Amino acid sequence: MDKTQFTKFVNSAGGIIVNQKNQVAIIKMPDNDWGFPKGSIDEGGSHLTAAKREVYEETGLADLKMVKEFEPYQRPNGSDPQELKTIYMFLFRTSQEELKSIEPDVIEAKWVNKDKVTTVLTYPKDIEFFEKIKSEL
Repeated sequence: MDKTQFTKFVNSAGGIIVNQKNQVAIIKMPDNDWGFPKGSIDEGGSHLTAAKREVYEETGLADLKMVKEFEPYQRPNGSDPQELKTIYMFLFRTSQEELKSIEPDVIEAKWVNKDKVTTVLTYPKDIEFFEKIKSEL
């Protein structure tokens, strides 16, 4: 990826959340983009703390067991093509089933069978990331 095309750089953190049925939580944003719950990292905050906060805000899931941290990946921000986003993702397991976002920007949150996740995701880099880590879920 040619980083010279970007004028802004941001970090975000989020989670791949797997329930007891081996389904993965995904969210739909106002621009109809589907992705994983994630968001900005507070100044001085840890990636893990930000990931847990964003997962809770966007899915309502609070009972999270952190399993592992994945290598970060980068992609353009969907709402601002001048912005390059570095995404720090964690694998979480949960026994909670109900998804209920408290974040007004989230249109929908749903569980998807892990074999179908890549057919729903919007961004190619998210799909590429998930294909790479799917066997670790």
